Amino acid sequence: MTAFSRLLTPALPLACTLLLAGCAVGPDYQRPDAPVSAAFKEADAATPAWTGDWKPAEPQDALARPDWWTVFGDAQLDALMAEVQISNQNIKAAEAQYRQAVASLQAARAGFFPLVDAQAGASRARNASGNTLNGQSATLGATWELDVWGRVRRQVESSEASAQASEADLASTLLSTQATLAQSYFLLRVADAQKALLDRTVADYQKSLQLVQNQYAAGTAQRSDVLQSETQLKSAQAQQIDIQITRAQLEHAIAVLVGKPPAALAVAAGEFRAAPPRVPAAVPSQLLERRPDIGAAERRMASANAQIGVAQAAYYPTLSLSASGGLTASTLARWMSLPDRIWSIGGGLAGTLFDGGARRAAKAQAVAAYDQTVANYRQTVLGAFQEVEDNLAAQRLLEQEAVVQNDALRSAREALALVNNRYRAGTAGLLDVLTAQTSAYTAERTALSITGRQYTAAVVLIKALGGGWHAQPAGGSGSASTSGETAAPATVGQR
Repeated sequence: MTAFSRLLTPALPLACTLLLAGCAVGPDYQRPDAPVSAAFKEADAATPAWTGDWKPAEPQDALARPDWWTVFGDAQLDALMAEVQISNQNIKAAEAQYRQAVASLQAARAGFFPLVDAQAGASRARNASGNTLNGQSATLGATWELDVWGRVRRQVESSEASAQASEADLASTLLSTQATLAQSYFLLRVADAQKALLDRTVADYQKSLQLVQNQYAAGTAQRSDVLQSETQLKSAQAQQIDIQITRAQLEHAIAVLVGKPPAALAVAAGEFRAAPPRVPAAVPSQLLERRPDIGAAERRMASANAQIGVAQAAYYPTLSLSASGGLTASTLARWMSLPDRIWSIGGGLAGTLFDGGARRAAKAQAVAAYDQTVANYRQTVLGAFQEVEDNLAAQRLLEQEAVVQNDALRSAREALALVNNRYRAGTAGLLDVLTAQTSAYTAERTALSITGRQYTAAVVLIKALGGGWHAQPAGGSGSASTSGETAAPATVGQR
C-alpha cells in the first residue's frame, strides 16, 4: 500500500457511511394518468379483431419493431425500405442525437466518482543573496463531492430518461420515415394505374375520333361531332401528360427518402393489389407501450421530474473530501528521502446562505417544466388516439365507398357498351357516346383514387398503432427503460 493510499483509507468508511445514509431529495417519479378509452370508437365491431396475417401484440419495450410493410407483399417496397434505415439523413441525424444523449448520461455518471489529478514541475530561481535554488515536485490529488442529498443521482436519473427519450425519438423518426416512404410508393403505384387507364382511354378516344371523321367524310356526321370528339381526346391527352408530373415528383421524393439524388433512382412502373390488407385495431392502452412518440414524451416527464430534485438539492450544503500527496526536493536524488514527502487530507462543508431567491426560482422553473412535459405527454396521447380513430374510420368507410364505386363503375361500363351498340345501329347520337365514355372513365379513375386512399389509410393506421405487432425479442437484450442501461445506437427501431 502506498503512502497516498494509506492517507485515503481512513476517509473511505466515512464516505460510504454518508452515502448510504444520504437521501435523494425531490419527488420520486410516477407516471401521470393519461386519457385512455376502453375501446376505439371507430373500430368495426362486425369484423373480427385479428384477421389474415396479423396477430395480437405483446407490446414490450424490449421487443424490436417488425418489418410491418411486408404485409403488403410488394418486393420492390421491401427493397426500398431496406435502404431507408441505412441511407436516410433524418434517421442519421436522429441516431447522432441519440449518441449525444448517451454521452451526456455517461458524463452525469462521472459525478459519482472522485476527481483525481496529478501535477509535476521543476523550477530554478535566484534569491536576493545570489543563491541559485532548484526545485522539483510531483503531487497526486483527489477531490470527491459526496452525493449526500442525491443531486448527482437525480442528475443521472434525468440524463438516463433523456437518453431513453432520444432513443424513442430515433424509433419515431424511423417509423415516420418508413410510413412516408410507403405512402409515396403507393401513391406512385396509383399514378401508374391512372397512367395505364389514361393510355387505354386515349386509345379508345382516338378510335372514336377516327370513326367520327370517317362519318363526317361520308356526310353522315356533322363538323360539331368531330370537334366534340377532338375536345374529348385532347383533354384526356392533357391529363395523360399531367399524371406524369405527379409520378416524377413522387419518384424524386422516394429517392430522397432512401438517401439518393433523384437522378440516381428510377422506380419501374408496376401494379398493386386491388385493395390493401385490412389492419385490425389493437387495445387502446397498448398505444402507451407501442408508440415511440408517446414513449419519448413519457421519458421526458421522468427527466423533468428528476430535475426538480436537482434544483431542490441546491438548498442543502455540499460535503467534499480532498486528499493529496507527493514529493518535493531540490534535487531528484532527494525525492526518496522521507523529509521530502508531503501530504494533506481534509474535508469541506459549503452552503449558500443568501442568493436573492435564485434557488427558489430554479425550483419553480423545474416544477413548471415538469408540468409542461405532463401536458405535452397527455396531448401526445390524445393526438395518438385521434390518429388511430381517424384512420380506423377511413379504413372502414373507404371499404364501403369502394364497394359502391365499383358498382358504379360496372354500371358505367355496361352503359357505355349499350350506347356503343345503339350508336352503331343509328339509334343514339355521338353526344350520348361521349357522355357514356366520360362517365366510365371518371368512374374508373375515382375507383383508383379510392384504392390509393385505402393504402394511405392502412399505412397511417399501422404507424398510428406503433408499427405493427409481429414483435420478436431484440437479441435478448433489454432496452433502456427496462434495464436501466441505454441500448447501443445500432438498435435502431427499438425503444
